[in-house]
Amino acid sequence: MLPQLTTLATGSALFSLACGGETMKTLEQTLPASSDLPVYLKLAMVTMIWGGTFVAGRILADALAPMFAASLRFLLASLALLSFLALAGIPLARPSVKQGLQLAALGFFGIFFYNLCFFYGLQYINASRASLIVALNPAVIGLASWWLFKERLSRLKVAGIVLCIGGAGLVIVSRDPSLLQGAAQGWIGDLLIFGCVLGWGIYSLFSKKLNDSLGPLQTVTWSILLGTLMLWLACAAAGEIRVEALRGLDVEQWLSLLYLGVLGSALAYIAWYDGIRRIGATRSGVFIALNPLTAVLLGALLLDERLTALMCVGGGVILVGIFLCNKPLARSKEKAI
Repeated sequence: MLPQLTTLATGSALFSLACGGETMKTLEQTLPASSDLPVYLKLAMVTMIWGGTFVAGRILADALAPMFAASLRFLLASLALLSFLALAGIPLARPSVKQGLQLAALGFFGIFFYNLCFFYGLQYINASRASLIVALNPAVIGLASWWLFKERLSRLKVAGIVLCIGGAGLVIVSRDPSLLQGAAQGWIGDLLIFGCVLGWGIYSLFSKKLNDSLGPLQTVTWSILLGTLMLWLACAAAGEIRVEALRGLDVEQWLSLLYLGVLGSALAYIAWYDGIRRIGATRSGVFIALNPLTAVLLGALLLDERLTALMCVGGGVILVGIFLCNKPLARSKEKAI
């Protein structure tokens, strides 16, 4: 499968970038501040990987029950993170009681609650409509940062967030115009998918102190470990554990599962948290708008799905929005120096 092959080539680069934030803190303190361009490139790679998870998820959709697939995905992510820590000689941190509770909250909202809302929400609405709601993430993160943490929201930043949402909406709606039509009990699915937005917002916003004290690698590892435990308990309670289903997976489906667990969860989550630590939740959050664009592009390249001019226009609008949300701040920072 091409997403796995192409992203594996960039996976090592992402791995070193993401984990570098954890193992090179001393160097970060001694070297002068540089351009934020490497952070932007890292976040762009994260969204490319997350765009590929939609393709991988479609390949697995008919083979595994949704909750079982999510549990397996994060089990693989947990094993990948623990293996890297062991190979790198980095001991797993021992968080304090307060940190443990904070990590459990991140695992609950970012892993368990998010997947619960996502998979059950898709029982009521289709994936395109869900993507349209998930595209609200930048606005929710930006408004919450302004309200809770008094982060400054300039007019250009607000305009950038609006353009990102509008561009993502244009990409999604041009792909499937029928998703705007209401369906019976569709409001339940809408509400559940919006729960994903809230869960991811909490996962992104309330990690700052843990990122500063534990680092992105330890924070992601612990939150995924705890969230994975919650997923497996819920999966067992729902009776969705089907070990025999694993014997029926072909090579492409196993590669898709590995892609979801190792690249789409372990590495991408570390890079995401490192981006938040470096440029903030709001400026990182707008990159989420690239997810539907990369999903559409990969679908066109790998699944022969239709690519329209409106999708390209929407992609351009997203890029302009990301520029407005980030570039003015970078210039003002340079002037301040």
